[in-house]
Amino acid sequence: MTDPILPRTAIVPRTAIVIGGGVIGTCAALRLLHAGVAVTLIDDAPTTPPASWGNAGHIASEQVEPIASRATLAGAPARLFARGGPIDLPLHAIAAWLPFGLKLWRASAPTRFAAGKAALGALLAEALPAWQRLAADIGAPELILENGHFIVWGSPVTAAAGRAHWAQADIGSTSFRDATADELAALAAFTRAPIAGAIRFSGSGQIADPTRLATTLAAAFVAAGGVREIGKTTLHRAGDRAQVRLDGLMLDTEMLIVAAGVRSADLLAPLGFRIPLIAERGYHIEADYAGPLLASPALPPVVFEDRALIVTRFAGRLRVASFVEFSRADAPPDARKWARLRQHVADLGLPFAGPDSAWHGSRPTLPDYLPVIGRAPGVRNLAAVFGHNHLGLSLAAVTAERLMAILHGAAADPALALDRRF
Repeated sequence: MTDPILPRTAIVPRTAIVIGGGVIGTCAALRLLHAGVAVTLIDDAPTTPPASWGNAGHIASEQVEPIASRATLAGAPARLFARGGPIDLPLHAIAAWLPFGLKLWRASAPTRFAAGKAALGALLAEALPAWQRLAADIGAPELILENGHFIVWGSPVTAAAGRAHWAQADIGSTSFRDATADELAALAAFTRAPIAGAIRFSGSGQIADPTRLATTLAAAFVAAGGVREIGKTTLHRAGDRAQVRLDGLMLDTEMLIVAAGVRSADLLAPLGFRIPLIAERGYHIEADYAGPLLASPALPPVVFEDRALIVTRFAGRLRVASFVEFSRADAPPDARKWARLRQHVADLGLPFAGPDSAWHGSRPTLPDYLPVIGRAPGVRNLAAVFGHNHLGLSLAAVTAERLMAILHGAAADPALALDRRF
C-alpha cells in the first residue's frame, strides 16, 4: 500500500524497528509499512494493557490548550483527591512528582503555553481526520465515530461556570451548543442524577471499541508484512547510530523509533538523553450495561464535569474513567480510586450490569504536557514518539503521519523536540 501522506519522490528507509506496542507505536509501525519499509515492532509484553487502550476512547479534538498552564495550576489545590477531586500526589512518590512539578511550573509560563497551544492545536486539528484515514486504510472505518460528546453539570452554579469556561476557551476545530430537549431526555434516561445543564460538542469523536481497534491494528500490521517480537530491549550507541539489544541479541536498523510510553525515558538514558517523564496514572472500571442506555444507541461519551468523570460506551460495555495520579509506573494501584469510581456509578445511577473489571495505567507525561515527535539530535537513525499524556489515543494516527513527514524531510515543530528544555 502507498502511504497517501508521503510525496511520491520520498526515499524511505529499507528497515525500521519500532519499540512499543501501544497505539502510538502500532500506528507508527503501520504507516512505515504502508510506505514500503520492512518493520519489526518490539513490545515488552506488559501484564496490563497500556494507557492507550485503557482510556475513555474519546478523540479529544477540543483539548488544544495544554494542561501545563498557570490557570490549571492555580485551580489544582481545590481538585486534590483528598478534597474529592481527581488529582493525587501520593506521599510515597514525592521524589517523582516534586521535581516534575517544579518543571511543570516553569513550562506553564505564558510564552511556553502559547507555543504549546499552537503545536497542540495543529495536531488536534488533524487528529480525527487522521484516524479516519488510517481506519479506512485497514478496512475498519466503522471503528471511528464522529459523534461529538456531552458535558453535563449537576448544579446551576457549576453549569454557569462551566459554560463560561468553555465559551472563552480555545477549542480548536470543534464547536458546541446547548443540548436539545431530546438530548436532555436521553441523558436523563442515562443517569438518575439531576442535570442542571448540558452542552454537546461537534468535531470530536470516539473509538467504537478500543479492544477491537487494538486487535484490528495488530492484524493489519501482520497482514501488511510486519514482524512482531516480544522481549526486553536496551539501547546502545555505536558512533552516531543507535542499536537495540533484544534479550541479548544486538540488532541494527536503518531507522529506530522509540514509542515505549513511560518506559521511553529509561530507554533513551544510555544514549545521553535526560527526559523528565512521569507516570501520570489513570483508573477505570468497566461493566456490561443494560436498561435505558440500550434505548439511546447514539449517545456519545458523557463528561460529568462536576465529578471529573467521563463515561463511554464500547459495544456492550460501559467504561467510567478518571484520576490524575502522579506516581511511579511500578507503584501498586490505589484501590481507593476504584472505590470512588464505584461510588460515582452508584450516585449517578449509571446502568452497570453485573460485576465490573478494574484497570489502572500510566500516561507518559512531560512537564509541558506536549508529546515528543521527531528525530533525536546527534543520533542519525533515531526518532521518538512518546509523552502524549491524556491524548495518546487522540493523537496516535496524526502522530504517525507527522513522524512520516519528518522522516522524509519536513520541518519538525521545535515545541515537540526530544531535546527541548524544561
